[in-house]
Amino acid sequence: MAPLERTAGRVRGNLWAWLRPLAASATLLVVVWRLGFGPFVDGVRAVDGAALAAGAGIGLATTACCAWRWKLVAHGLGLRLSFPDAVAAYYRSVFLNLTLPTGIAGDVHRGISHGRNVGDVGLALRAVAWERAAGQLVQAVVTLAVLVALPSPVRQSIPLVLVAVAVAAIAIALIGRVPVAAGSRWGRLRRAIAGDVRDALLTRRAWPAIALASVVVVGGHATTFVIAARTAGATTPLSQLFPLALLAMLAMVLPSVAGWGPREGATAWAFAAAGLGAGLGVATAVAYGVIVLVASLPGALLLVTAWMPRAAVAQPDGTADA
Repeated sequence: MAPLERTAGRVRGNLWAWLRPLAASATLLVVVWRLGFGPFVDGVRAVDGAALAAGAGIGLATTACCAWRWKLVAHGLGLRLSFPDAVAAYYRSVFLNLTLPTGIAGDVHRGISHGRNVGDVGLALRAVAWERAAGQLVQAVVTLAVLVALPSPVRQSIPLVLVAVAVAAIAIALIGRVPVAAGSRWGRLRRAIAGDVRDALLTRRAWPAIALASVVVVGGHATTFVIAARTAGATTPLSQLFPLALLAMLAMVLPSVAGWGPREGATAWAFAAAGLGAGLGVATAVAYGVIVLVASLPGALLLVTAWMPRAAVAQPDGTADA
């Protein structure tokens, strides 16, 4: 049965790999079918130098915070990672995520490259996964808090969401207490997850810094979205734009095609539900995409620099070091 199970697993993996970009492409096609190409063109044309400069500055701050968070998680798992190396690798990761179809290729590249440098690819990929998971958890908490405090299209559904979150938390806690055989596959997996969370995320030194970095990242991305909305022509007060920004950011976690698809669909729906018009929502999403892509261009420069052959440097003993 083992070969059949492995074959079935590969088939499911390949099917899911195809379904993710297809779903994102279908979302984008529906938006184009309903609204046309006009909002997309408007979003690109609206972006100016001031918006790009602001986005680049915010992008530097958020990338540095993400790199700091990754460094803390990696150190908690026993992996060496300097802050300058983390910043450079994270810039490359962001650029690849925004330009390659899967939307996570940059994170995979970041984990594999770091793993090769430290001699443990598996552990390095786990560090990347926990770093991203921690950031998304904080983003979800901040989003819920903002949606509870400020008006939004989903405010009436927030009590149901809070109940669902509470039920999920209780279920996870109960599952964690279910006794299992120490040598079983589930037992080993549970111990590995518990160990990673304890060592990488919940130490007294790590979790406050990880939470702070994540809050800054969420605030930076939301601010960039507000800048994009203002650039696209939105005059709505910030108290209404910030909840819309956080809703759009939740959709950006979904599989996309180089960042496109769920972002435009969710923003069109959110702006329409808020009475601002789906067209303005799409223009805002497109402007946001252009701003963050330009802000990620240092990652492209770092990639090109890494691919260029390095000149040999003479050493005191007469040898050459590349």
